[in-house]
Amino acid sequence: MKRILLALLLLPLPVAAQTAQEAPPTITVDATGTVEREPEQAVVLLAVESEAPTAAEAGRANAERMEALLTALRGMQIAESDIRTVSYDLSPIYQRPEPRDTVTPRIVAYRARNMVQVEVDTVARAGPVIDGAIEAGANRVAGLNFKLRDPEAARLEALEDALGSARREAEALARAAGVTLGPVVSIQTSGGGRFPPPMPMYRGVAMEAAQADTPIEGGTLSVSAHVIVVYRIGS
Repeated sequence: MKRILLALLLLPLPVAAQTAQEAPPTITVDATGTVEREPEQAVVLLAVESEAPTAAEAGRANAERMEALLTALRGMQIAESDIRTVSYDLSPIYQRPEPRDTVTPRIVAYRARNMVQVEVDTVARAGPVIDGAIEAGANRVAGLNFKLRDPEAARLEALEDALGSARREAEALARAAGVTLGPVVSIQTSGGGRFPPPMPMYRGVAMEAAQADTPIEGGTLSVSAHVIVVYRIGS
């Protein structure tokens, strides 16, 4: 039995087991596709800030002004589902310390702030909504962003553009190297490839003394997608 086992061990192994199979040559390229779209909707952040000697008074005054703001938004045909509270804060206001003052700062008042996010169905309505909100009691516009109704469609178009760019780049590399470009081995997306956050076009600013109508220009939104494509090199 030992002699038979020894003889089997001395037999030559198959060639495939002796040498690792070489991977086929490939070309790897990465490319980015971008599409430009005019924004179709707007998202406005509106805040009501109130100050009073006591926390209760500040909270009560803020609630009254916020209720007036919400009533005005509903009157502008903004759906309930398009209005969302994003933050509420009630905090003390301290007396500003004097130089070299070692005494604990004293509370002199309280500030309440309630912020809502309002989705506007068209960019053209964003300005009137802001103006109406200010008239109703909003005293801070914390931000204005733009978005598309169907960002996924734009992202898919950007992916197609990225793949076309990758193909052209791979063909140029193959020609320069004197080889034939073969089929696709793998495709990966990286860098998110998602619709980017809407571009802020309106800085947060206190609006208590606003007089003129607020002009809003949506500009354009860029939607990008990034791909990494591996092609096999033909003979």
